[in-house]
Amino acid sequence: MYTLITVLLFIVCILLVLIVLVQNSKGGGLASNFQSSGQVMGVRKTTDFLEKGTWFLAGALLFLSVIGAGFIPREQAETEGSRVQDQIETAVDPTQVPTFPTTTPAATEETPAADDEGGEN
Repeated sequence: MYTLITVLLFIVCILLVLIVLVQNSKGGGLASNFQSSGQVMGVRKTTDFLEKGTWFLAGALLFLSVIGAGFIPREQAETEGSRVQDQIETAVDPTQVPTFPTTTPAATEETPAADDEGGEN
C-alpha cells in the first residue's frame, strides 16, 4: 500500500509541475493560444480549468502525503534499532586526553638486531 501511495504521489507531483508550467502569471500561458473568438473553451474557461486543476492536484498531494505517512512500514525500523543511537554510543570523545603507558615494556630476548648477526661484510 505504501508503494502504491508513493507512486501516486510522484504522478501527482509531475502533473502539478506541468500544469503550473503551462500557466502564465500575466494571463498568457495556454490561454494565449486560444485567441480566436469561435472557440468553445475561451480564454477565461482555459484559465479556470488550469486554476481548478492546480487546486485539485495540490489537495491530492496534501491528502496523499498525510495518508502515506500512516502507511510507512515501521516493523523494520524497530528491529534494526536506531542508527543514530548506535553512533552516539560508540562515539569517541575528541576532547579526551589519550592515555600513554607509564612503564616501558619488558625487554624480550629476541630483538630485531639479534637476527642480523651475519649481515655485515
